[in-house]
Amino acid sequence: MSATNITWHDGHVSRDERAQLLKQKGLTIWFTGLSASGKSTVASALEQYLLHQGVNAYRLDGDNIRFGLNKNLGFSPEDRTENIRRIAEVSKLFADASTVAITSFISPYRSDRDSARQLHADAGIPFVEVFADVPVSVAEERDPKGLYKKARAGEIKEFTGISAPYEAPESPEIHIRTDQTPIAEAVAQIAKYLTENKLI
Repeated sequence: MSATNITWHDGHVSRDERAQLLKQKGLTIWFTGLSASGKSTVASALEQYLLHQGVNAYRLDGDNIRFGLNKNLGFSPEDRTENIRRIAEVSKLFADASTVAITSFISPYRSDRDSARQLHADAGIPFVEVFADVPVSVAEERDPKGLYKKARAGEIKEFTGISAPYEAPESPEIHIRTDQTPIAEAVAQIAKYLTENKLI
């Protein structure tokens, strides 16, 4: 930590009191997977579903965040780690405010995702990892943004799955083969997990 001469300031409202007043507890649902794996598609549908169920939810999307908060970061391993560190802190803040934070980031490094999980664990905030799993061949075939084609042509350096690694989760709470599972079914699978574990 580089900041000095700072002091944590507690407010007058505890997390439990906030949750009681808002009739909702917060948590983070962390989507990870290759580009074009369907992370954002399922995350968007989940956000819509939860809101229609009366659950306050907010989606933090990898590309969208790079337009603002993380616009100064590139795609080097160091910048990817900082990208995930920042979003882990932001999602924790949303969850602390009794919101269901839904993040959709490639987050290719297992150690970075583990750090995000630990950050939440240390704060006593639930963290649910969702692995949007597709083979690289399927993601490359989809390629809605044309990124795989550019990566194959050498126009994009350090592209996950092609010229940079993706470390798949070893034990995610939810594992969805998004090339074999309809969007509505994927949302239902996540909602079932959240309900059964009394997270919503």
